Amino acid sequence: MNASEFRRRGKEMVDYMANYMEGIEGRQVYPDVEPGYLRPLIPAAAPQEPDTFEDIINDVEKIIMPGVTHWHSPYFFAYFPTASSYPAMLADMLCGAIGCIGFSWAASPACTELETVMMDWLGKMLELPKAFLNEKAGEGGGVIQGSASEATLVALLAARTKVIHRLQAASPELTQAAIMEKLVAYSSDQMVATLGTTTCCSFDNLLEVGPICNKEDIWLHVDAAYAGSAFICPEFRHLLNGVEFADSFNFNPHKWLLVNFDCSAMWVKKRTDLTGAFRLDPTYLKHSHQDSGLITDYRGSNKVNEALLQRINSAKKIHLVPCHLRDKFVLRFAICSRTVESAHVQRAWEHIKELAADVLRAERE
Repeated sequence: MNASEFRRRGKEMVDYMANYMEGIEGRQVYPDVEPGYLRPLIPAAAPQEPDTFEDIINDVEKIIMPGVTHWHSPYFFAYFPTASSYPAMLADMLCGAIGCIGFSWAASPACTELETVMMDWLGKMLELPKAFLNEKAGEGGGVIQGSASEATLVALLAARTKVIHRLQAASPELTQAAIMEKLVAYSSDQMVATLGTTTCCSFDNLLEVGPICNKEDIWLHVDAAYAGSAFICPEFRHLLNGVEFADSFNFNPHKWLLVNFDCSAMWVKKRTDLTGAFRLDPTYLKHSHQDSGLITDYRGSNKVNEALLQRINSAKKIHLVPCHLRDKFVLRFAICSRTVESAHVQRAWEHIKELAADVLRAERE
């Protein structure tokens, strides 16, 4: 493909993407496929000659799309939002064209510096303490990770390295290997506080746990992956109170800020904690095809809720996933697509009520 054909095919791809987004409401939100459906539909080995662009697009529509769960459908209420927008799609195209890898400043100065400045912008929007910002002579700073889980792992490794250095400073004769051998986790010197759990969006009280962590010299990582975007709104900023006690903070712009996956924003008070460390399945993710099933023991109303969820997802008009709350099997209803209107929610609710009535009727019979 030369530049001329790229221009032509690029326009066609943009048209296909725009048509997909505009028509997504008309697509069935959850696919009618079984595990392994795709293999018989594609060749067993890579073709010797390339397919035409038209054939590829036809295959996408006929083979791939039937197996897609449409996360941006206004009838997708499962898991959590995954952001997308036309500007973000265009930005992905530009990033793909530039194709740089920003593992150091020299590898791509603009890549490194743009990330630093944008993370400061975002931190200011959240009204993060200045200690987390990179501007001027600050010791903190932000960096983009792939996911909140990755950010938690990064914080954990940084905290471990910090403790090792502290022990070596107190006892220079100790080698890193000797310290690592004794790192048995009878208890942890890392603490993860959550602002907006995925299950039910519950919050830890940073004003309570923060001072204790600071007093005991415990690294406090704050995970706001789900709810963090809301803190930009003044009316929700109070939910972030106490973040000044944290050593690191993270949330996912790719959930609510219209930025395509993956973009997980992480800040630390001392960026040297990161550079020093790196010099060299919850219930809501389970599905019906897993060997273990959704859960292993249902009691009381849990059986009814399980049956209701099964009917909802089998009907494929809307899509939900469950969670556990205090031993109860709960159906989560998350507003995920930016195109959802009250009418979609109302239709979904009427659909759920209708199926719930069927389940209860079957229970009584």
